[in-house]
Amino acid sequence: MKHACTGVILAGGLSTRFDGKNKALFPIMGKPLLSYIYNVYKELFEEILLVTNDPIEYLDWDLEIVMDIYPIRSSMTGIHTGLFYSKHQHAFVSACDTPFLKKELVETILAGIDNKSELIIPETSLGLEPMCAVYSKNCLKHLEHCLNHEKLKTMRCLKKMPVKKISEKKLLQKDPDLISFFNVNTPEDLDKAEALIRGKKP
Repeated sequence: MKHACTGVILAGGLSTRFDGKNKALFPIMGKPLLSYIYNVYKELFEEILLVTNDPIEYLDWDLEIVMDIYPIRSSMTGIHTGLFYSKHQHAFVSACDTPFLKKELVETILAGIDNKSELIIPETSLGLEPMCAVYSKNCLKHLEHCLNHEKLKTMRCLKKMPVKKISEKKLLQKDPDLISFFNVNTPEDLDKAEALIRGKKP
């Protein structure tokens, strides 16, 4: 089932811990890191946006490429850009480096969309997960205000917006290990991701 929500993938990081190479295209078990999240998105969303400042590297992908509007290196910049270009009122946002994002967990978050909440966000014992959340276009003016003043903490920026938190209990029903929130931030994480995938194979 496709949802009336845009899927936004952020691929704008500097990848400093990967010697400046494009982390999104690093291979895991022979497939680019980006492909793992893309395969989940294409089952859920008609519209998929990739936010990147290196568009030429993604010309072979079947998605819409958009570039940051604000020249500020921050995940908030990417969230703002994805929301700005979204054709839908809501956008689900994730980084490109989450190879274990589960479709069922995303659907649980999407089910929280209503006409009252402007941000639907998972909450675990480790805190909120703003990089695996649904944002309403009504967040745009707040994000723009914060970006204009270089206040780059997303949750602090949106603290006055109506928020719906998806409890860890609900999340665990769809993802018992909460592996959807695993990020590949270092080469060691890349090795761990390969080991996890290899371990799941028969």
